Amino acid sequence: MKKAGYYSSGEFARMAHVTLRTIRYYDKQDILKPSYVTEAGARFYTDEDFARLQQILLLKYLGFSLDDIREMTIDDSDYHFMLNSLNIQLKLVQDRIEQMQLVEKAIQDTASAIQKEHHIDWSQMLNLIHLTGMENSLKNQYQNASNISARINLHNLYSQNPKGWFPWIYEQSRVKTGMNVLEIGCGDGTLWKENLALIPKQIQITLSDISEGMLRDARRAVGADDPRFSFQVFDCSKIPYEDNSMDLVIANHVLFYCDDIAQVCREVRRILKPGGRFLCSAYSRHHMEEVSHLVEGFDDRIVLSADKLYNKFGRENGTEILAPYFSEVAWTLYEDSLVIPEPEPLISYILSCHGNQNQYILEHYKEFRSYVKKKTTGGFHITKEAGVFICT
Repeated sequence: MKKAGYYSSGEFARMAHVTLRTIRYYDKQDILKPSYVTEAGARFYTDEDFARLQQILLLKYLGFSLDDIREMTIDDSDYHFMLNSLNIQLKLVQDRIEQMQLVEKAIQDTASAIQKEHHIDWSQMLNLIHLTGMENSLKNQYQNASNISARINLHNLYSQNPKGWFPWIYEQSRVKTGMNVLEIGCGDGTLWKENLALIPKQIQITLSDISEGMLRDARRAVGADDPRFSFQVFDCSKIPYEDNSMDLVIANHVLFYCDDIAQVCREVRRILKPGGRFLCSAYSRHHMEEVSHLVEGFDDRIVLSADKLYNKFGRENGTEILAPYFSEVAWTLYEDSLVIPEPEPLISYILSCHGNQNQYILEHYKEFRSYVKKKTTGGFHITKEAGVFICT
């Protein structure tokens, strides 16, 4: 007997304008399971299943394999997950539009060259092949953007300090008219997006990142037509600017990802003007430690970050690492903590970490969600010990 609010497989397929065979295939491949199965084997779906199906169909349209889609989607209809997913999917669509515009131009240029010169410009053809191949896969861009979004979202929702992290970082930067500013590892540009109204009109800010996908997000965030901003892809161990050319360099949670921190410091010192400042954020070994304890309580094999990034560059060793390259190094703490009353944003944060958690959580997701829900009932407190080294 059909339950209220449930759709049969045939009804569900018609709603989505796909074949019944497609619905059955997704079920068999463990990509979209029905919410209710009768004793006779009849399968029924809900509106939440329909929202998930729409996500699957969009990712498939954008060129992802079913294995990719299985990894990139979570069987949870909570609005936190759905809103985050929709925002990331919107970025994916925008990326694909920009990439297809590049492909269109390459085809037009190649056709024009053939018409004018009556031979094929092989270098142009190679550029076209490169563009259609999209060396930096959208899957990696999706996951990078999704991970950053999950982390920022948790802090935006539940930080106890009314001044958010990015406004605080901007305040510490002491940005002034006439400055030449460089941010290395700018990510999606949130630092500048959240402080646009405070930025002087007469200033030059260069946003850089090693990821072209992140720079696209940053360009969209601050506005590609804003004359104050320029965007460059490069590795911060080889900064392509002249000596004594920058008033301020910012590295927000970047140094602990660098292979050669000493080389990055040498490059930053080289490009800073006399009296110029370098702001680099870090956190201590106690930062967010309750999250690690939480997942270890569910499965003691889970390690959220095998690298322990604070050992590479953190509150405890940052002064020692920076002191050989800068005459003054001072630490300023951002006073804050988190109190989290619901499970979903915390789960998104956990799944965004760089460890092995997905190996043990995704196959037991409903059990893990129930576990986290119990822990967050009444508010789950998390220590934050992050701040900036201000170097001159």
